[in-house]
Amino acid sequence: MIRTSELTRDYVLGSEVVHALRGVDLVVNPNEFVAIMGPSGSGKSTLMNLIGCLDTPTSGEYLLNGRRVSDLGDAELARIRNKEIGFVFQTFNLLPRATAFHNVELPLIYAGVPAKERRERALATLEATGLADRKDHRPSELSGGQRQRVAVARALINHPSILLADEPTGNLDSKTGEEIMQLFEQLHRAGQTIILITHEHDIAAHARRQIHIKDGLVDHDTARDGPPR
Repeated sequence: MIRTSELTRDYVLGSEVVHALRGVDLVVNPNEFVAIMGPSGSGKSTLMNLIGCLDTPTSGEYLLNGRRVSDLGDAELARIRNKEIGFVFQTFNLLPRATAFHNVELPLIYAGVPAKERRERALATLEATGLADRKDHRPSELSGGQRQRVAVARALINHPSILLADEPTGNLDSKTGEEIMQLFEQLHRAGQTIILITHEHDIAAHARRQIHIKDGLVDHDTARDGPPR
């Protein structure tokens, strides 16, 4: 599903070049649940942005479902972000004046889906994430865990190939964070491919595979190297 080869990303800061990624080789297969870990400055967020088509590499190759994403233009990258990748962020990124239902159906509006189908799909996705009874509530009327469930429902609404979650429990207490991770496990069991970005070992432990990034390179991959010693 995902294959990167010698993926690099450099940033120019004044007279200095920062080598955020230095040649990452990575394969993620369908229905994997992968945690990408690393300390601040390791390159894990840069790798997430490249996988999520939010940025383009300096060099190297990125294939998503057999397509060479690293060569695509802005319009096609935007289409892939809308259709192929569902994003879940630490800060939820919900529209504050819209109900849970309208936040979830928003990607379908952008995709031009008819109103009747939008309603059916949004309600079904809210049901699947345990929030059907809160569909008419705005974010300010929901708990942190409920807001993150709305964000997960919105990410799933277009049936993406990949669910990409960036520190999804970072703004939640430990009990609520555990509930969100149980939701991810449920989605994984149903066949969803999930890539989780985190620096927390207890959160990463929910994934079936852990990839550790250090100094812009893959330092350890449990699929390749076995559990860390």
